[in-house]
Amino acid sequence: MRQNRVSGLKFKPFEPAEYKGTLISMAGETTRKSKEKDFNYPVAGFIFVAVTVLVIILSLKLNDSSFEFSNQVDIASGTPAPDFTFPGLDGKKVSLSDYRGKVVLVNIWATWCPPCVEEMPSMEKLYRKFKGQNFEILAVSIDEPGLEAVAPFMKKSNLSFPALIDTEGAIKPVYGITGIPESFIVDKQGILIKKIVGPVDWASPAVFRFFSEEIEKP
Repeated sequence: MRQNRVSGLKFKPFEPAEYKGTLISMAGETTRKSKEKDFNYPVAGFIFVAVTVLVIILSLKLNDSSFEFSNQVDIASGTPAPDFTFPGLDGKKVSLSDYRGKVVLVNIWATWCPPCVEEMPSMEKLYRKFKGQNFEILAVSIDEPGLEAVAPFMKKSNLSFPALIDTEGAIKPVYGITGIPESFIVDKQGILIKKIVGPVDWASPAVFRFFSEEIEKP
């Protein structure tokens, strides 16, 4: 680089490129400050809150009891579950109302019903999963031979959940049974929340999650 000498002093000649760079830098800083000035912080805050609320709502919807079984049928909201009383395998009378404060799966079945037998192993898994918690299964058999048919079946199938004996099928008109198996889920307040027609895989992750959430409710 050539330098001019005046009175023994050295002067750096003017460089257009450096001036251009300075102007660009100043323009960039001005633009940045302008954008900051134009940015609407209150609106941004509102958007952030709205998005957060939406995420929470979606999360709640994914985790509420809106889960539906594939063979679920509609029932009137808030319908109380009709009470019933039948003897268990030990001969002692058992009523649905005895389990108020627990989530109860009422299953209507018979030993001669293949779909009923098909779902029993998964029902046993469900029972063992939540045994000791606020949960119970009441499997009401409508076998006419009663205890004679049910007790050996339960033992042979290694089923430990409570089975009740209804030899006359008295529960059918009370619950409007049109065929078996049919299942009813009763919440802690004794309200029917689900009616399912046909067999179910009671041990699926989705079903486990549904019961877990119902059991945790007050």
